[in-house]
Amino acid sequence: MMKNAPDAVLVKNYIDGNENCLAILITKHKARIFNFIYSKVYDRDLTEDIFQDTFIKVINTLKRGKYNEEGKFLPWVMRIAHNLVIDHFRKSNRMPKFESRNTEFDIFTVISDGTQNAESKMITSQISEDVRRLVDELAPDQKEVILMRLYQDMSFKEIAENTNVSINTALGRMRYAIMNLRKLVAERNIILTL
Repeated sequence: MMKNAPDAVLVKNYIDGNENCLAILITKHKARIFNFIYSKVYDRDLTEDIFQDTFIKVINTLKRGKYNEEGKFLPWVMRIAHNLVIDHFRKSNRMPKFESRNTEFDIFTVISDGTQNAESKMITSQISEDVRRLVDELAPDQKEVILMRLYQDMSFKEIAENTNVSINTALGRMRYAIMNLRKLVAERNIILTL
């Protein structure tokens, strides 16, 4: 029976033309996604609108054949919903700003309660996994700089010393690594925001 099928099977069957599978996915995850959106916007009508926009985006992505989340349907949908919440705040100019030591904080500071709920942890974990997979595809010298800078928290001076290159070369490799990561993200339609 399709109602008990794993998300990946439902997604595949929907892509293959079984429209009912999308209805099953929506029913299966509606409460979690709806509550997640509501916890950010505190407005039932707005939550309903963002929920519908989320699934319009899901449908468009699936129909275009751009879905590549490898069985991670719910975290993927949650990231889409989260991005639409952020878009709503940006469009409505309701992005709260707080000043602290000359640094502006945006909505991420406001909509976070400081602790990660299960959905946020799932999304963060998926983002980390996606980034790590993309980094693995970079040229070896670019991958090395990214790993040293982001995962070992090394300065560009330390990276230059460890790789026997100039600081400018290390900076250049980082620049190319970021450009190539952006290209990979765009090509694969990956969402990398919480």
